[in-house]
Amino acid sequence: MISVADAYQQILATARPLPPETVPLATAVGRVLHQEITADRDFPPYHRVTMDGIAISFAALEKGQTTFPIERTQLAGAAPESLHNPQSAIEIMTGAALPPGTDTVIRYEDLDFVDSPTRQATVRVAPPRPGHNVHAQGSDQTAGTLLLAPGLVLSPADIAVAATVGAATLAVARRPKVAVVSTGDEIVDVADAPLPHQIRRSNAYMLQAALTLYGATSDIFHLDDDLGTLKASLPPLLAEYDAVLLSGGVSKGKADFLPQALRESDVTELFHRVAQRPGQPLWFGQRPGGAVVFALPGNPVATFAAYYRYVRGWLRACQQAASRSLVFAELVEAVEFKPALTYFLAVRLESAPDGRLLAHPAPTAGSGDLAGLLAADGLLELAPDATHFATGTAWPVWPYRG
Repeated sequence: MISVADAYQQILATARPLPPETVPLATAVGRVLHQEITADRDFPPYHRVTMDGIAISFAALEKGQTTFPIERTQLAGAAPESLHNPQSAIEIMTGAALPPGTDTVIRYEDLDFVDSPTRQATVRVAPPRPGHNVHAQGSDQTAGTLLLAPGLVLSPADIAVAATVGAATLAVARRPKVAVVSTGDEIVDVADAPLPHQIRRSNAYMLQAALTLYGATSDIFHLDDDLGTLKASLPPLLAEYDAVLLSGGVSKGKADFLPQALRESDVTELFHRVAQRPGQPLWFGQRPGGAVVFALPGNPVATFAAYYRYVRGWLRACQQAASRSLVFAELVEAVEFKPALTYFLAVRLESAPDGRLLAHPAPTAGSGDLAGLLAADGLLELAPDATHFATGTAWPVWPYRG
């Protein structure tokens, strides 16, 4: 039996980078970027007006002038024309390019206008310095600056930046292809009415939903607890998919044939059993040069913990996503756990006004208590070298909401 840390390192060591593919910008959100995006010009690309008002030369104000005749009006998107008279002004709108000969914008709220015989603006509140209400060219980024780096999981803000520089398509990691396989004679399809001794297959749908959120495509299968069926059905899945996620059939029961079926399908076992609760009988292996196999315990909370602690990180590594810092949460009440195992404790998370992330224990009734996860937001990882976990101590947390 190996530690959680050792298990995770062995899992990451099998992650083979997936090749990039080019996709339209509109479909790239949530994908892992595989190219550099640089500024094709300055940000902003011109001296940008940030308030509706008038554009003037500040030097005129410094000389005591307070009333400015309006030469013309300039809207956003219009090519700027120079101010003809340095004692005049141009009425201007937010987003417009600052006209040559002007350096300052006074907003409407600080002006009084008269329209007879010609339109004029009188300054009630003078700006403190030149450049007021002007977003200077290149003040955010200069042309050639790296804006988005490879490994970034693209957010809506990143999509906006890519659009700004004209990136109509993006190179992103190919999505991992995953087969999700439930096992067990007691399992029936979600649309079926189970007999008293049967259950619907929830684990497969949970895994498929989680995979979708983290950039993978997946298909669902079901295999009965029969060695011959397993040996016949696994090789095609191993050949077609990057990973196979199996749920159930990996413990020590008389119908737990998966370890044998995997060995006979040329999958090399890397470990079987991890010093954790829930999810101790976790099996992991790899076909030489091919698919990896996560054989997860069948109890739903154990499956849940194994996915968020191990599978999600493997998916990110395959897509070459940039590493992320662990998230920590602080216990709001003491917890006792005596076995020398890493304990994944279901917790309800709360953000405190002082910025701390608080973890309220919400333990399930056991690894089969799927509905118990509804009261929690994440799994707090408590170390195996202690039995008492005091109020106020902080531990890694694996959120599964938000």
